[in-house]
Amino acid sequence: MGNRSLQGLIWSVVTVVLLLSLMTPIIIFTFGLLMIPVLMLYVKTSTKGFVISYVLSLLVVYVLTQWHGVFLISVSLFFLPPVLVMGNLYKRKAAARSVLTAGTITLLAESLVSLVMGYALGFDPVAKFKQFMIDYVTTMPSTLRVLLPKDQDYYINYVVNVIPLYLIFFALFYTFLSHGISRWLLNKTGEGIPGLRPMRERMLQRSLVWVYLIAFVLDLFINPNSNSLISTILMNSMPLLMLAFAIQAICFLFYVAHANKWRPILPIAAIVLVCFMPPLFIVYSLLGVFDVAFPIRERFKKNL
Repeated sequence: MGNRSLQGLIWSVVTVVLLLSLMTPIIIFTFGLLMIPVLMLYVKTSTKGFVISYVLSLLVVYVLTQWHGVFLISVSLFFLPPVLVMGNLYKRKAAARSVLTAGTITLLAESLVSLVMGYALGFDPVAKFKQFMIDYVTTMPSTLRVLLPKDQDYYINYVVNVIPLYLIFFALFYTFLSHGISRWLLNKTGEGIPGLRPMRERMLQRSLVWVYLIAFVLDLFINPNSNSLISTILMNSMPLLMLAFAIQAICFLFYVAHANKWRPILPIAAIVLVCFMPPLFIVYSLLGVFDVAFPIRERFKKNL
């Protein structure tokens, strides 16, 4: 058996096992890994070999699970387009940033197309999700319900309004996780897939500072109970902007540690600290804004 055939067999088996795991309690651990074996299969085999191996994997899943297999196959096919996009970029040895951007956009586009198709077929996914949240809150034990905000209608509307944010985080999570593990596995087999620049070298575009400031000021004056378009946009954009600048702050701390030839204890401690003290997230985002807006690093070099 040739190397490509062996690779195809191994990753086909892994694909089947991961899809079958969706019917077990370990789905919480395996759902985020679904793209990885298919990515490996696509990169490590020929196009013909990939088609044959992938189709046979889906057939095996269907035979083993019967009608449940239709759902499992649908889930796998949903992740196929980003696999093809990212896999083609891997084969061309494209920059990691291009791979991550293309993968994220593809997943987002698929999510939006799925919502539009749902509406076209007479199914309102947003309304169904809202009804699910209402039923969930209603059936919660009273001991847990007291932990929710007093205005539960506002809470439910807020959760529904930030569905775009969920979709963005979903796409980012899946793409970054799949890229990180797949790149590590591919490089272990001699592929030489480029990685991202070191954290200390990353810098956001300065124009994002103005976007952040405008959104921050608008957020101060917009009524949070409003159902206007601007309010909905702010609900979804502010967390993303704050996250981007908080990550920028961590990059700055990595730079400080590298410039002083320290071990990366400072940025790692900052990451751990924000997990236990979430309000620090705001402080980090402001530090990230200052890092992008002002020449802090240049002044820091002069003082060394």
